[in-house]
Amino acid sequence: MTINTDLIKDLRAKTGVGIMDCKTALKECGGDIDKAIDYLRKKGIATAKKRGGRTASEGQIQSYIHSGGKIGVLVEVNCETDFAGKTEDFTSFVKDIAIHIAATNPIAIDREMIPAEICEKEKEIYASQAIESGKPEKIIDKIVEGKLKKFFSEVCLLEQAFVKNPDITIQDLLNEVIAKTGERIVITRFVRYQLGDKNA
Repeated sequence: MTINTDLIKDLRAKTGVGIMDCKTALKECGGDIDKAIDYLRKKGIATAKKRGGRTASEGQIQSYIHSGGKIGVLVEVNCETDFAGKTEDFTSFVKDIAIHIAATNPIAIDREMIPAEICEKEKEIYASQAIESGKPEKIIDKIVEGKLKKFFSEVCLLEQAFVKNPDITIQDLLNEVIAKTGERIVITRFVRYQLGDKNA
């Protein structure tokens, strides 16, 4: 099918992806903008995996203070070049991550960073709950697995739904920025302070 220029411009404005990639995505998705955005997001994931070995030592540290000075966040996000680290898309992404962390209070960037003892404790709690509610033994593992997945989606930054757009996760948002900049981008570390909370 023939894809008109307006559709390509619209998709490019929404994703920041190159013209040829936008044209290909629209052709693959029958001219449907929403499907084309998903197509490009998936492509961004594939691209991100290819870039996994590159060094990301540039980037930004951003801060965010919320709720009348009662919650504060510092976050470091790295990329490959100083040029990408100064772009509007990258800056906006880092700021959004700081705001998101202030709102959701994740305990880790991804599930690999959660201490094993916390995961084991959660598994024990879920298994006990399933046994006490009279669930058959053969489905307890599946119940525990499902609850653990939900736990990760609540406490792991990359798996959380983005506060500004709950239809996507932080990982999806990261993949979009990777697709736009063409670089490896890594959320390296963060700290969140809450007034009066010594553990925050």
